[in-house]
Formats: sequence, C-alpha cells, structure tokens
Amino acid sequence: MSQTYTNPFDDEKNQFYVLKNANQQYSIWPDFSPVPLGWENQFGPEGKAACLAFIETNWLDIRR
Repeated sequence: MSQTYTNPFDDEKNQFYVLKNANQQYSIWPDFSPVPLGWENQFGPEGKAACLAFIETNWLDIRR
C-alpha cells in the first residue's frame, strides 16, 4: 500500500503563523502544529501569502 505525503507548506489552503526566535529570525509555521521551543508567535493564523508579506515588511536584513 502506497501513502502519499504532502508538505503542509505547499498547501495554500493551510493557515500559518509567523514565528520569531531569539536571533530575530522569522519563519512561517502551520497552525495545526505546536510552536517549537525557542520561537514565539508574531502574527496569524493567516494564509501563506499574508504571512510572507508580514515577514517581508518586518524582517530587517542584518546584512545592510
């Protein structure tokens, strides 16, 4: 029997959180999964596009 697995980050119907860690790095995270230790919720749950827009607006590039 074959099982098909899908990546939750690829499913545009999923809702996500924007998380931030102590190094001020951002990540999106599926709303159905517990927030990993060391990360805090900053935004959401929202659609993937809204979460990515939030990161684009709020993550300062430390290389500048």
